[in-house]
Amino acid sequence: MHNDDTGMRVLRLERDAQDERTGVFTSGIVSTREGRKIALYFTGSQHAGENLADVLKQRSRELPAPIQMCDALSSNVPRLAAGTDILLANCLAHGRRQFVDVAENFPGECRYVLEMLGQVYGHDAQARELGMTPDERLRLHQERSEPVMDKLHSWLEAQLAERRTEPNSGLGQAISYLLRHWQPLTLFLRQAGAPLDNNIVERALKRAVLHRKNALFYRTLNGAEVGDLFMSLIHTCQLCGANSFDYLIQLQRHARELAACPAAWMPWNYRDTLTRAAEL
Repeated sequence: MHNDDTGMRVLRLERDAQDERTGVFTSGIVSTREGRKIALYFTGSQHAGENLADVLKQRSRELPAPIQMCDALSSNVPRLAAGTDILLANCLAHGRRQFVDVAENFPGECRYVLEMLGQVYGHDAQARELGMTPDERLRLHQERSEPVMDKLHSWLEAQLAERRTEPNSGLGQAISYLLRHWQPLTLFLRQAGAPLDNNIVERALKRAVLHRKNALFYRTLNGAEVGDLFMSLIHTCQLCGANSFDYLIQLQRHARELAACPAAWMPWNYRDTLTRAAEL
């Protein structure tokens, strides 16, 4: 489950008297499982971690702990009830970006880090091209990417321990970021199916950003909920390769059947449901 948020405006947002927050956000959550992808959007005063916590409350506790991918902001991590666990993964692309931003000032050092991470992404691309299962992909990363990451980790530690890099410099801060979040950044070396980065939800949030540029704001929280609903349906269709316009039409035409069995009317199976209905 990938999550992150972006800023939004709601003109008439009523807040609790004890709420000291002033920001408004649209959170994006993209769930991937067995090749299926679902996008959810939530607009309001809550951050992405809080919205994810609300989603996880609806999830059966009998299911194994999900992998949660996000950047290292604490606001993206849900506070869960006792007995609910997640496997936290951090975005390697965010860590990489730290070095891209300072590459002009530290070209040699940044080139080394980027080339090492490039090898890891190359191995991941190979796994996709070969259609590897999550377990096969894990073994590939353990065989080829783990030695690369171990070597990179030693190099990063030496930069600070041997005073090759000033800790307060741009490069030093980029190194510290990787070292500080090393465990969640490398979950893909220990857990089958763990992604490398959070790019899928970054792309999903571009829909909310584009809407913000076009419409500027929501008037009320109810309007935001309607907008979130349609963004969730439309982007899930796009992730599944379904025609969102046709999908929304069919939901309206078969509202009674939809209410009776929602699971049969998902973007990835509604066409099969229509075919079966026509054969009866």
